[in-house]
Amino acid sequence: MGTPFLTPAGAGPVVADRVPQGSGVREQVHRYLDHLALERGLASNSVSAYRRDLRRYTEHLTATGVRTLADVGEREVAGFLDVLRAGDGRHAPLAAASAARAVVTVRGLHGFAHREGLVEEDVSRPIRPPSAPPRTPKTLTSAEVEALIRATEPPAGAAPGRVALSLRDRALLEILYGAGARISEAGGLDVADLSVGDRACPAVRLTGPGGRARVVPLGDQARAALRAYLHRGRPLLVSSRLPALFLSVRGRRLSRQAAWLVLRGTAKRAGLGTDVSPHVLRHTCADHLLAGGADDRVVQELLGRGSGSVAPASLLVTPDHLREVYLAAHPRAHK
Repeated sequence: MGTPFLTPAGAGPVVADRVPQGSGVREQVHRYLDHLALERGLASNSVSAYRRDLRRYTEHLTATGVRTLADVGEREVAGFLDVLRAGDGRHAPLAAASAARAVVTVRGLHGFAHREGLVEEDVSRPIRPPSAPPRTPKTLTSAEVEALIRATEPPAGAAPGRVALSLRDRALLEILYGAGARISEAGGLDVADLSVGDRACPAVRLTGPGGRARVVPLGDQARAALRAYLHRGRPLLVSSRLPALFLSVRGRRLSRQAAWLVLRGTAKRAGLGTDVSPHVLRHTCADHLLAGGADDRVVQELLGRGSGSVAPASLLVTPDHLREVYLAAHPRAHK
C-alpha cells in the first residue's frame, strides 16, 4: 500500500527529505505541503485548504494515468481547469473564483517542483486562472468617496451639537469605507473595540454574522476622524457610561436605520443621489483594495467574507501581512 495522501489531523507532517525526486505525485504533493507548513509557516487551516485542492488535482492526474509531476504537461493542467469549471461525476462545477483558487494552488505546486529540481520546467505557468465575472454592485470612484466624506462637514458657525454629529458622521463613513464594515458591524462597535492593534497601525475589531470577529487595520484618515469624534464629538452626545462608539442625538447607540439615514443624507448632499448604500461602500472598499494591488484572499479576510462554504478559499493570511497590504493598497490609508 502506498504512502497515504493525507496526514492525519494533529499528526506531524511527512518529512520532505524522505521523499526521493523520482517519487509519485502523492509523495511530491506531500513534500510541497511540508514546505508550506515548515518553511513558509502557514497555519494548519491554510495548509488544509491547499491540501483539499491538491487532493482533487491528484485524483485528476491519477485518472489520466499520470504517475509523477514530471509526466504532467500543459494539457493536463488545462484539462484540470476544464474539469473544475464543468464539473464531473463527483464534483459540481466551480464558480470562477473557486476554480481560480484551485488553479493558483496547482501553479504553486508546479512552481515548487521546478525550483526543487523535481521537474525540468514549470508547465503550469501558461495556465491563467479564470477571471471572475464583472461585479454588478455599484461602486464609487475615489473622487466620489472624497466628496462623500467632505459632505459631512458642518456649516460655518454650526452649534456644538451639530458639530458633534458631523464628527460622528465622518467617523462612521470612514469605518464603513475604510474598514469595509457592514452597517450592523459599525453600529455594534464599542469604544473598547478600537483598543486593538499596535501603535504603528491601530486596528478595529468588527463582529460580523454569527459572532465571528475580525481585526481590520485603520488608515490615517479613519484614525484622524475617530480621534476627532472621540475627543470633540462623542462627549457632547453621551449621557451615561454607555460603551457604544456611535451614538444618536439622544445619547443612545446609533441604530442600523439611523446609520442608514446618515449615509443616505450625506450622499444626497454630496450630489451622489440616494442609492449609495452601506453595501455600495463595502464593495467600493473591496474594489479599491484590489485596484491598489491587494490579493483577493486578503480582501476576503479584511471584509470578513468567509463562511462555512467560503472559508477554504481564504488562506488565513497573517495579521502582519494584512496590515502591510492594507496600508499599501487602501486609498485612505495615508494622509
